[in-house]
Amino acid sequence: MKLGKWHEELDRFIDIKTSFVLEGNIYDLHAYPTRMLGDEIRWDMIMLDNYLYKYLLEKGYQTIVFYNHIDGFYNEYSRDMLNDFIQMCGFKKLDENTKTFTLKFTQAGDFIRTALQNREKSVAVVMMMASRYSLSADNLQECERDFYTKLMMASIKKTQVKSGEKFLNNLVFLVSDRANDIPVWYYIDNPMVKTLTISEPDKSARRMFIDSQLSYFIGSGNYNENEIERYKHEFVDLTDGFKNLELNALRLFCKNEDFPLSKIKDAINMYKYGVRENPWNDIPREKFEHAEEYIRERVKGQDAAVIQTLDIIKRAASNMSGLQHSGGGKPKGILFFAGPTGVGKTELAKTVASLLFGDDSNCIRFDMSEYQQSQSDQKLLGAPPGYVGYEEGGQLTNAVKERPFSIILFDEIEKAHPSIFDKFLQILEDGRMTDGKGETVYFSESIIIFTSNLGTYEMGEDGRKVRNISADMPYEEMSEKLITSIKNYFTLQLGRPEILNRIGENFVVFDYIRDDVATQIMQSQLKKVTAKLREEKNIDIEIGEKAFAMLKGKAFGNLENGGRGIGNVVEKYFINPLARTIFDDGISIGCKMTVNDISDDGKTVTLDYTKA
Repeated sequence: MKLGKWHEELDRFIDIKTSFVLEGNIYDLHAYPTRMLGDEIRWDMIMLDNYLYKYLLEKGYQTIVFYNHIDGFYNEYSRDMLNDFIQMCGFKKLDENTKTFTLKFTQAGDFIRTALQNREKSVAVVMMMASRYSLSADNLQECERDFYTKLMMASIKKTQVKSGEKFLNNLVFLVSDRANDIPVWYYIDNPMVKTLTISEPDKSARRMFIDSQLSYFIGSGNYNENEIERYKHEFVDLTDGFKNLELNALRLFCKNEDFPLSKIKDAINMYKYGVRENPWNDIPREKFEHAEEYIRERVKGQDAAVIQTLDIIKRAASNMSGLQHSGGGKPKGILFFAGPTGVGKTELAKTVASLLFGDDSNCIRFDMSEYQQSQSDQKLLGAPPGYVGYEEGGQLTNAVKERPFSIILFDEIEKAHPSIFDKFLQILEDGRMTDGKGETVYFSESIIIFTSNLGTYEMGEDGRKVRNISADMPYEEMSEKLITSIKNYFTLQLGRPEILNRIGENFVVFDYIRDDVATQIMQSQLKKVTAKLREEKNIDIEIGEKAFAMLKGKAFGNLENGGRGIGNVVEKYFINPLARTIFDDGISIGCKMTVNDISDDGKTVTLDYTKA
């Protein structure tokens, strides 16, 4: 374990600067080194105010006080230091029952300035919750501007006080969520100010945590060294992005819920998602034995796409996704479905959800044509705090919080506003996203699927769209053209090649609907229509060869629109005239009829039928 970068920077600049702005992970626990007997070091997990108090005390500071705009000045670790500060500013000691020195915000700047300019005792003032001192750092009220001006005047005029054998600068710390919550003129051009960013715990910090708290996780279990090391590694990977406070909460959670070290993954899933059992672990192997047949019942003529998709699904179900990467929080799988419209891309995503989780509703679909505006990322992920509707969260984040074990489908991704791709990068890389309410949403148990019609058409020299692929091309040629067009789009047109890196080689190209497949789709759709009529109205319908040939001819002339085109043909030339016939001719319950032929005179489609 080593000190954080911000701590090392503080060591480096404490003798040079007089003011420090601390931003970032300020509300977390932080590991502070305490030297024991000999050279042994104990790392204590403490809050930032306690951390700064111990640090400044070890540096030799004689008077350390804290301030916030609600309580005023205080020091819960040393009442004597608080009294020293008050007397330094010309006031009497506090009585025994008073723990804080409260005064108006307008006066606090005078007190701090007086204390920082004293030469009797070394002073450090730590201003907590500095982000809350003003409504807007860009539009300060007069009293707020005066307050920061006094701090700036005190920081520019360096005052050193002898403490033991060395001289110390009197210091002021502003602890803020973000540096820009403080007026920029205070720290940008002030040579005596240093901004320090406190990062979230890295891999070594999380490793240190589990090393120090191992007994809480092992319990009464009997593990050998190799098992312990393996579970530690899993713990570190799966808690990527966790703060120390969350790690500590996880420790208590494991203890209260009686999760042994061997079940650390289940414990983390329950902590993240609120479920004890992971649905991925409950998928029986038998489901995959007939998975191809199951999918082909719903998705016709896409054998290559089905096999490639199943490989990735099996990898996810085997918990082998992302083994080549260092982090453990990435989504279970990432797929990019490419190809012409109406060939089964969306249907395959829904079918996979049904296969894995038993229901199409576990495919959470987002039509990206609805997210074309510049503020669409807020609609998807939630507005920032302070903006209208931020308390409602985002459509994506809310859906994933409700159903974390799911297929997430982003339909026609090329229609989304480019700003959304920044969010996708984080989801694909880290498997998590913080919504507008500040809550972390995890995507590590989801499969992300993008669909796109990119590459079907390209822009010609005259600015018009021209067809890039056609149904008479071999599948291999069509596949190569589509993938090349997609990569050119992300690299050249969008300027986001990093998206391609996250997708990797997981492009799945769908073929055109060929004649034989069109026949199967037609038969399947007609079967659904007749079965529904039989079930709901007890009307038994057969379709004669002549009628079927007419429908087939119409469908074959509309294959450019894929399965949707065939569906449109069935609706126009069969369902609509059939509904008219049943209504007008009084076809009653229990009737049996055969549709012999279908005619179209350009105005009306008519069924020629006989009753049995």
